[in-house]
Amino acid sequence: MVSFIPQDLSTGVLHSYLLGAVAPRPIAFASTIDVNGNPNLSPFSFFNVFSANPPVLIFSPARRVRDNTTKHTLENVEAIKEVVINVVNYDIVHQMSLTSTEYPEDVNEFEKAGLTMLASDIVKPFRVAESPVQFECKVNDIIHLGNEGGAGNLVICEVVKLHISEDVMTNDNTINQEALDLVARAGGSYYSRAKKGFFEIPKPIRNMGIGVDSMPEHVRNSMILTGNNLGMLANVETLPNADDVNKFVEDISERYPDIKTASHREKHKLARNYLSYGDIESAWKLLLS
Repeated sequence: MVSFIPQDLSTGVLHSYLLGAVAPRPIAFASTIDVNGNPNLSPFSFFNVFSANPPVLIFSPARRVRDNTTKHTLENVEAIKEVVINVVNYDIVHQMSLTSTEYPEDVNEFEKAGLTMLASDIVKPFRVAESPVQFECKVNDIIHLGNEGGAGNLVICEVVKLHISEDVMTNDNTINQEALDLVARAGGSYYSRAKKGFFEIPKPIRNMGIGVDSMPEHVRNSMILTGNNLGMLANVETLPNADDVNKFVEDISERYPDIKTASHREKHKLARNYLSYGDIESAWKLLLS
C-alpha cells in the first residue's frame, strides 16, 4: 500500500485521489435561478439521497480548487432557496458535460447545451425536460465545510414534488433501471453507464465551447443528430474556416463522390458516423460544407 496523510498532499492531488477512489458517483444536474430570475444549470457529482421521510437529497458545489472561487449554483441557492435536481441518463450525458463549462453568470446553460426549460409546478427554477426524473426541491440548509479551495458546501434539499417519465416506469409503477440508463461520474474524464460500464468524455474546454445556440440552424434543429451529438459539436471553441472545409470535401470526394451535392440529411448521417468515432473536427467540416 502507498499511504498518505491528507495534509501532506496538495489539494489538487488529494482531490484527484478522492474522485478516483470514491466512484462511480451519481450526478445532480442542478437547475437554479438568481435574484433576477436568470436560469443556471450545472452538474455535481458530490451528491446522493439521504432520507425518505422527509425526502432529502444533498449535493455539494465545492469551492474551486484552483482559485477558491464559488460557483453560480451555490450563490443562487443562498439567495433563492429552491433547486431542481434532474437525473442524468446516457441520452443527455454530452449535453450535461457541456454545462460544466464556466460560462458567465448571464449565460443560459439550457440554451448552450440545447436542453429544454420546463416550468416547475412548485419551485421557481426550471426542470430539464429531457431528464427522465426531476426533483423539485426547497433548500432547507446549506452547511459550509471550509473556506479554502476544494471545500464543500452541503446543500440540503427537501423534495416537494418529483416527476418520473412514463418511459422508465414499469407496469407496477416501479422504475425500470435498464430503461432509466443512468450515468455516473468517476475520476478524470471517466463516466460509468450503469448498464454498460466505463466510458470517457473529454473535459469541456476552459475557454468555453460555442454552445448549441451558436450552431447553424440546420445543425441545431437536425432530425438526425442526437442531443449527445449536439453536445459534442457544441464543445468546440471555434468552427473550421472555409478553406479547411473545402479541402476536407475534396479529400473525401473520392470515397463519397456525391458529397458535394448531398442533402443536409445525408451529410448529417455521415457526420453522426464521424462523431461515433470521436472525430468532431471532421463532422463539423462536413456539416459546414
